[in-house]
Amino acid sequence: MPSTLLAKPNINNLLSSTAMALCSAFCPRISTNFRPKPFSSFPSKPLLSLSFKVFSSQATDASSQDKFSGRVGFLGLGIMGSPMAQNLIKAGCDVIVWNRTKSKCDPLISLGAKYSSSPEEVAANCDVTFSMLADPESAIDVACGKNGAVSGMGPGKGYVDVSTVDVATSKLINEHIKARGALFLEAPVSGSKKPAEDGQLIFLTAGDRSLYELVSPLLDILGKSRFYLGEVGNGAAMKLVVNMIMGSMMASFSEGILLSKKVGLDPSVLVEVVSQGAISAPMYSLKGPSMVKSQYPTAFPLKHQQKDLRLALGLAESVSQSTPIAAAANELYKVAKSYGLSDEDFSAVIEALKAKSQDTA
Repeated sequence: MPSTLLAKPNINNLLSSTAMALCSAFCPRISTNFRPKPFSSFPSKPLLSLSFKVFSSQATDASSQDKFSGRVGFLGLGIMGSPMAQNLIKAGCDVIVWNRTKSKCDPLISLGAKYSSSPEEVAANCDVTFSMLADPESAIDVACGKNGAVSGMGPGKGYVDVSTVDVATSKLINEHIKARGALFLEAPVSGSKKPAEDGQLIFLTAGDRSLYELVSPLLDILGKSRFYLGEVGNGAAMKLVVNMIMGSMMASFSEGILLSKKVGLDPSVLVEVVSQGAISAPMYSLKGPSMVKSQYPTAFPLKHQQKDLRLALGLAESVSQSTPIAAAANELYKVAKSYGLSDEDFSAVIEALKAKSQDTA
C-alpha cells in the first residue's frame, strides 16, 4: 500500500517524542507506560513477583513416538489457528472447533472437524483443548468468560494456550484451569502464517510437564521444534522477548531500505547483500522483495506486532530493564496503525518512515 494513498495524521507530532531514540542506541532510557492493566473481574498477582533467573531452555526436537488418541478442541480460527487446526485434522486427529465467527469453521468442518457452539462445550467434549486468540483480553474472555472453556474443564482434561499474551494473563488462566482440577500448558508459537501452514512452528511451552508430554505428539504435527521452559509465565515471557527483537529488527531494516534508495542505491540489491552476509535472517529475504515494491501481504498483522511490543515493554518495566530501541520501534508501529495499516503485514511499518521523510523534505 503506497504511502501516497494514506490519510496522514500529523507525523511530526506523533514521532517527535521518539526521534532521539531512533537516532542512537545509546540514548537515555525512555519512560514507558505500558504496564499491563489488571483485569478487575479476574484479579491476578503482579508481574514483579516473577523471577527470571530460572529459565530452562531445554529443546526437545525429536519427534514423539506416541500418538495422541484423545479428542482435540481448537478455539480461535484466525490467520494462525485455522491452518493449525487443519494440520491436526489432516493428521487424523478427532477435532472439535469453535470460533466467534462461525463461517470460519466451515472449511474445517468440510475436512472432517466437528463444531460446538461455545468454548465451554468444546472443552467439555474434548480431552485437550487448544486456544489461539489475538490478545490477552480475548484469551481471558474465551477461557474464563461466560460459557468459557474453564466451565467445561475438569480432572483429566488439559488446556493448551498457544496465544501470545503477557505473563499475568497466562498465570491468571492457569489459576482458573487449575481450580477446576485440570492441567494447563502455555505454548505460544514462534512463526507466522506460512510456518503454521507448513507445520514448522516453534513452541515455547511452560506449565504442567505431564500435559506437555501428553500433547507432544500434537505439537510435533504442528511444529518443527518445542521448548519446555518450566513454570507458567516463562513461555509467555520468552515469546514477548522474541517478538520484541523481531519488531525492532523490522523497523531498522525499513530504515535501511529507504536510506539505500535515498542515496541512489537499488534497495533490491541491498536485500540480496544483507541476505548473504553475517546479519542474514530469513525475515529479510522473505519480506524484503515485497517491501521494495510497497506490498505487504499479511502473514503477521502489524497490530499484533505493536501489541507484542507493548506487552514486552510492560514486561521490561516490571523488572526495571531499559529497552529504548524497542520503545522507539513501538512508537513507529503506533504511527503505522494511525495510517490504517493495522491489518497489513507488520513489514508495512516502513510506510510510517516514508511519511516522515516526505513531511521533512
